[in-house]
Amino acid sequence: MTTSTLTTETTILPVTSEERSERLGGVLSWSKGLAEKPGNAGLAVSVSGESAGAVATSLRARQHSLTVDEPPTLGGDDLAANPVEYALTALIACQVVTYRLWAENLGISVEHLEVTAEGNLDTRGFFGVDDAVRPGFQGIDVTVKVTGPESAERYAELQAAVEAHCPVQDLFANPTPVRAHLVTA
Repeated sequence: MTTSTLTTETTILPVTSEERSERLGGVLSWSKGLAEKPGNAGLAVSVSGESAGAVATSLRARQHSLTVDEPPTLGGDDLAANPVEYALTALIACQVVTYRLWAENLGISVEHLEVTAEGNLDTRGFFGVDDAVRPGFQGIDVTVKVTGPESAERYAELQAAVEAHCPVQDLFANPTPVRAHLVTA
């Protein structure tokens, strides 16, 4: 039997706005060259996982490990967030990255971001009670609180850029082909 250790503490070191600008400036320099060399735009992302416990999953993303579980009401041990909570987590994290990147790109000063996301599920779809009900979110509300010296109009411009370019928001907003391959042993 395989056991896993759950670690929830991560130290994130503070960065100055100058340090953030320097890091993002490098990313933006790379992105500007993509128009000239679109062949350099591809980025493969891979995550692997295996079952653990009652319904948990132990995952690896590059050198990072994480656990996904369910609360006891859905058969889990409540060791970690569940898959749909991680989906909202991914949306929030991608929003923060995209806000930071596009603020730098547009020359908009952002001191702090606070993002919340709330999704509504109708579990009849998940449990197969009503196949006309989709198993995923019926809708998601995202609230972004931005702190900084800019006008409301400039932050609205930033929000529009984020909504147009956030990869995870795009995953939720548009159909993405998923090809599932089953391997039996």
